Amino acid sequence: MVRNATVKVSSYYAVEGDTLKRVKKTCPKCGPGVFLAEHADRLVCGRCGYVEKKK
Repeated sequence: MVRNATVKVSSYYAVEGDTLKRVKKTCPKCGPGVFLAEHADRLVCGRCGYVEKKK
């Protein structure tokens, strides 16, 4: 199922001096480039389904 969603890529990165820093956490299973979605009580990967509970 494909959803039409507009995502601002600039919300995933922050500029610090001359470098880019990733703001959101990446999926440990999928690797760099796949970010975890933030929910109220958990972080979820939309690609593989990995779930991490927030403390």
